[in-house]
Amino acid sequence: MRGFCTFISRPLLFLLLHFTLVKCDITDGNAEHLKREHSLMKPYQGVGSSPSSQWDFWGSTLVTSSYVRLTPDERSRQGSIWNTVPVYLKDWEMHVQYKIHGSGKKNLHGDGIAIWYTKERLHPGSVFGSNAKFHGLALFIDTYHNDEAADRSFPYIYAIVNNGSLPYDHGNDGRNSELGGCSSEIRNKDHDTYLAIRYSKGRLTVMIDIDDKNEWKECVDIGGVRLPTGYYFGASAATGDLSDNHDIISMKMYQLMVEHTPDEDSLDWTKIEPSVSLLKSPKDNIDDPTGNFRSTPLTGWKVFLLLLCALLGIVVCGVVGAVVFQKRQERNRRFY
Repeated sequence: MRGFCTFISRPLLFLLLHFTLVKCDITDGNAEHLKREHSLMKPYQGVGSSPSSQWDFWGSTLVTSSYVRLTPDERSRQGSIWNTVPVYLKDWEMHVQYKIHGSGKKNLHGDGIAIWYTKERLHPGSVFGSNAKFHGLALFIDTYHNDEAADRSFPYIYAIVNNGSLPYDHGNDGRNSELGGCSSEIRNKDHDTYLAIRYSKGRLTVMIDIDDKNEWKECVDIGGVRLPTGYYFGASAATGDLSDNHDIISMKMYQLMVEHTPDEDSLDWTKIEPSVSLLKSPKDNIDDPTGNFRSTPLTGWKVFLLLLCALLGIVVCGVVGAVVFQKRQERNRRFY
């Protein structure tokens, strides 16, 4: 199991303790938390269309003993593979091992892979081979740049939460509904590439490892995310005029043992509407080279507050200045 760990911050006084208190997800190295009914692993037993199958596939998908190829390096192909068992875990972590490769040179390849946690399954469509108006979470590994803007370098990995009302904007590569993302050179690697999607206590985190060094780098981290239980995991891919081999090697699902409040436990999590509570519009969550989100433009309300504070500051300075001037005038009269 590949580690997905973060260090617990401690004051300088406890520097030595810092290195012994490493907070790793309980999934790290603990196979008992692997949920096999939601995991896709070699030799891919339980994949097929029989009533006992836990994974079903569609389109150009080819299942071999070494990988699941969603699309070959050929034009106009679509394929997907979906877990047939709904997920009723409130807190989970999905690790995906994948590989995107092909004969296309720079900027002459496409389109990419999508990892889904959605209400619908095996619903072909125009977004990486799946439904455009989906309910749930989608993580796109987008290798082709449709948007002419230069502030995102492709391949680009980004997350979108949808309640079925937002159409995917192909022309802008989903920019208007993107929650966050990062650029990542994942094509034609000599090794497999990895990503981890964690959802816990309303926080969505995406980490990537493209160098096969078991070193995770943050790609997306956003709170206020609400996802229901009872949805399905899946992966899909598509090619257009340009193409690539899109391979899934494994999808491993882990349960996170997290305590919830009595109020949270009493909720019917299957009735939750997919949503995100943002202080800013998703389209403003454009990553910078450091991996941090840029600040949003000032809204009218923020401008009003700034102007009000500036006006109050001027008034206070004027009053203080008048008092100081009057005191000096009185002091000067005493010397005459």
